[in-house]
Amino acid sequence: MQGTGGGSQADQEPGHVYHRAGTEADVPAVLALLDGAVRWLAARGRTGQWGTERQSTNPRRQAMVTGWAKAGGLVLACDSGERVVGALAVGAARSYAPPVNEPELYVNLLVTDREWAGRGVGQALLRRARSIAADRGATLLRVDCYAGGDRALVRYYERAGFTAAEPFTLDLPDGPWPGQILSQRIR
Repeated sequence: MQGTGGGSQADQEPGHVYHRAGTEADVPAVLALLDGAVRWLAARGRTGQWGTERQSTNPRRQAMVTGWAKAGGLVLACDSGERVVGALAVGAARSYAPPVNEPELYVNLLVTDREWAGRGVGQALLRRARSIAADRGATLLRVDCYAGGDRALVRYYERAGFTAAEPFTLDLPDGPWPGQILSQRIR
């Protein structure tokens, strides 16, 4: 089974996970991963990132994931039983990200199944993002994340080789949402 960036089922990642391109048929699986992440965060009192509502019932989130799939920017991590255990969406930078004067790839989504936490699924998907960026001639890989609370997500991306760049705040209906853009050079 061929995946994005030349990977195949023979290219097994930690815990027998392989990558493949996501399609519109995979949108419910990605939304289920997001719902699981919201439940996990809420159970720990960490509701600032995505709140407490299911992402799978949010029309805006449904449209975003569908758009990534249609654009060919969705990469899935699947276990040997074909179950989706992680998702990555790459493409153009978000509208609130300051423009850059070089070719870049932007990580629009990274989410993993909490049952697979600590098995390297997220890190493997970020390696895939670097590979896609290099294949496309990008010299910069950027991502943004929630920067509130204890900034644990910012530290996660820093451990993955990203450097904190511009902080930002989005004015959302539920109040301000603090974010952090991080970047990484692609060689």
